[in-house]
Amino acid sequence: MRKLALAAAIGTLSAVGVAAALAAGTWPSLTVKPIVSPNKAGTPKHPRGVRLTTIFHWQDLGQASQPIVITFKLLFPRGALYQGNKYPTCSLARVNRGPQACPKGSIMGHGTGTAFADTTVTHPSITVVNGGQSHIWFYTVLNNPARVQELVVGNITRMRGKWAYRLTVTVPQNLRIVAGVPIELTSLNVTAGKGSWIATTGCFGGHWSYSVTTGYENPNTGAQGSSSYSASVHCRK
Repeated sequence: MRKLALAAAIGTLSAVGVAAALAAGTWPSLTVKPIVSPNKAGTPKHPRGVRLTTIFHWQDLGQASQPIVITFKLLFPRGALYQGNKYPTCSLARVNRGPQACPKGSIMGHGTGTAFADTTVTHPSITVVNGGQSHIWFYTVLNNPARVQELVVGNITRMRGKWAYRLTVTVPQNLRIVAGVPIELTSLNVTAGKGSWIATTGCFGGHWSYSVTTGYENPNTGAQGSSSYSASVHCRK
């Protein structure tokens, strides 16, 4: 009995320690793996369209300690080209009614994820829709713990120097907490690309660099933090 009591006490202290660390600002680590196909780069005169799959994974701290992912910031490398203005677009008013209200040619990809919803696991479903030169829409459907259909707005900003573009996303409140339950992401897999909607114009030093930062909120304390991941993928001329 004493051994059982000791084991229970150690387990309780461990759980308290993780929660306390999270409250103090220890946040889950982030890894991001992009897959670019094809990886042979185009040129400024002849951009080469690509299909981009991005796999996000957040360290699993357990349902009691996992924070909510509230923001994304993705930096795309020199040699990347976004051409949302050259493809059918879906207006904000139409996409808010659902992807089925958008022109077929504006649908650019799909994704799914895994998240804690209290003691169960839920899987958001994402449709990627072209919003034009400066927006990408991520229409998200969640069926557990309640059905939610919500538009997530991605803002594209042109940059100079090492980075070609910045994509920023803020997760709306309706997807952070559903039916009073925090939605705590642990993975996300999104594939997008049609024609030359996303394209490449060069390969510099044999690789394309990228950087991703995700912001968090502890649903128990309201504390906020972030973690980042930077790496590169192989490319060829």
